[in-house]
Amino acid sequence: MMKKIIFLFTLLLCTYGSIQAQKSITVKSPDGNIRFTVQIKKNDLPSYSVYYKNTQLVKDGALGFEFDNGKFGDNVTIGKISKRSGIEKYNLIAGKSSHVEDPFQEAIIPLKETKAPNRQVDVVVRVFNDGAAFRYVFPEQDQWASYIMYDELTSFNLANNPDVLTMFLKSYTTSHEGFYSQMKYSDIPANQLMEMPTLYHYDGVYMAITEAAIRNYAGMYLMNEQGSLRGKLSPLPGQQQIKVKAQLPHQSPWRVMMIGEQVGTLIASNLLTDLNDPCAIKDTSWIKPGKTTFSWWNGNIVPDSFFLPGNNFYTNQYYIDFVARAGLDFHSIYGYAEQPWYEDENMSFEFPSETANVMKPVKSLDMDTIAKYAASKGVGLHMWVNWKPLYNRLEEALAEFEKWGVRGMMVDFMDRDDQEMICIQEEILKKAAEHKIFVQFHGSSKPSGLNRTYPNEFAREGTRNYECYKWSKDMGADLDIAIPFTRLLAGVTDYHLGGFRAVPKDKFQIQYTNPLVTNTRCHMLGMYVVLECYLGMVCDSPIAYEGQPGFEFIQKVPTTWDDTVVPSASVMEYVTVARRKGNDWYIGTINNSKERAVSFKTDFLGDGKYVAEIYSDANDTNSNPNHLVKHTMKIDKKSTIKLQLANNGGAAIHIYPEK
Repeated sequence: MMKKIIFLFTLLLCTYGSIQAQKSITVKSPDGNIRFTVQIKKNDLPSYSVYYKNTQLVKDGALGFEFDNGKFGDNVTIGKISKRSGIEKYNLIAGKSSHVEDPFQEAIIPLKETKAPNRQVDVVVRVFNDGAAFRYVFPEQDQWASYIMYDELTSFNLANNPDVLTMFLKSYTTSHEGFYSQMKYSDIPANQLMEMPTLYHYDGVYMAITEAAIRNYAGMYLMNEQGSLRGKLSPLPGQQQIKVKAQLPHQSPWRVMMIGEQVGTLIASNLLTDLNDPCAIKDTSWIKPGKTTFSWWNGNIVPDSFFLPGNNFYTNQYYIDFVARAGLDFHSIYGYAEQPWYEDENMSFEFPSETANVMKPVKSLDMDTIAKYAASKGVGLHMWVNWKPLYNRLEEALAEFEKWGVRGMMVDFMDRDDQEMICIQEEILKKAAEHKIFVQFHGSSKPSGLNRTYPNEFAREGTRNYECYKWSKDMGADLDIAIPFTRLLAGVTDYHLGGFRAVPKDKFQIQYTNPLVTNTRCHMLGMYVVLECYLGMVCDSPIAYEGQPGFEFIQKVPTTWDDTVVPSASVMEYVTVARRKGNDWYIGTINNSKERAVSFKTDFLGDGKYVAEIYSDANDTNSNPNHLVKHTMKIDKKSTIKLQLANNGGAAIHIYPEK
């Protein structure tokens, strides 16, 4: 009898252990369409799977780490799980929506080692109606006070064989200015870094992989290793092994999968800001996004006059006067030609000397006089600066900038997103806010929704953009059309907009001053709406704009929005984005290099009658891409707008209530 009892008890333990080994937890989106399941399988890493309705998107993606004191993920059990429902409800000063209310379901899943060193890592899963995300949380614990991470073992093992739109990179040290490739998932080459966001198209479902809330951690990339997409972290400088160092408690960024049946759902999503902390700036009254000159792009062009263009008062006065006349907001001071505005014995934008001093303008530049003149015209100053000499004396420099009345900075040539650089960027944002200065990061990695926490982050580059027209012949609409479906999904996208000297492709030539562009003027106007950027650049010279058709649209188009919808889009072909400011809607459409007709419904409008001012490609844009046709029509929410798009073309529309 005793033997029988022992046998039954042993069988019960084995059965319980088997149940524990196979235990799974599922979190669903509030509408029930997205399912995220975490499972523990015996003698294997914890893993997760993601479904949208009946379509599996991720199958057995790995969860785990390689630390200096050993691998985490083998021999773990699941602790007490906590679940909750919630609504991310907040306002955005700078964003694609001024007010957000996104419901979610969440589970906190503790993973505890069953053997020494008995560490615990919590996996936090949060699922919204337009995506799923998870992060690792390292709680405070007695036997583990800090860690050195060699690798994050996270993988995104995609189910089926979706279409892929991605950018490949040569190394972690990069300006992220590349071209995008289309292929099947099964054709992704092995052991090549892939930029995020990357877009995947299943049968009837779109998914993009990126990350949110990158803080005190390394940026992540993807790599095809043995048929699975592994997350690859940027190593700390000077070595390759160590990726992250931290004291507990600590947490990783969110690993994000944006999901929807329409690709426009991903473009309009607020998922990344949903996953960031609330605003950390107490007084935000000074944060006022807008549009700025950037005369470096046009070569500091001035008209024939009594002065030479350069680092002097009169050149800046000319552009400040233009900003005031045109109703723009900021004037950028960067220097002249390829020389910065501050003293540097190297006189180099990219490679400053150790003695470069951003508090000491070159002798020809009287900053006090320029600052007083700009203030008298109601124009804010926006200063370009290399990050190294800025960061070397950050507090002193910001205090001096504030004294000059500087409203914003372009911080350039960062070209890294390792943990050290991520921390530097956040420190710059935090300190700049204390001096009421906004920040535009150039030569930078992708955004991650941090504009919710630090709304003084107005722009990030991280794209091959129109600055390249100054030295390259490979720019154009076929690159532009990739951005809404990739880089734009991460957020603000600085693109050096505003080139008003368009020529056909076969007439294009490289010009350092008065650079040419190859897209139609309506494509250029549409980009101001399609891209999300809280600091709109107006890069060409005043004489290129004033009196020119379409400039009035640039003058009035906002840079932050109350609402965003995407009425129509086809990946790598065309996209139409509609954004609301108050009672007005602004719509941008951009096309690739193939002529086409598109249409969309205006059912996003409210009740009542509206007037639509439509800027569209003229019939002769193949020979003169600067030509456009402007006409008005009366519409309501039951209307359909039809557009004929030229190759490399586009459209811009301003809709306002009928009086």
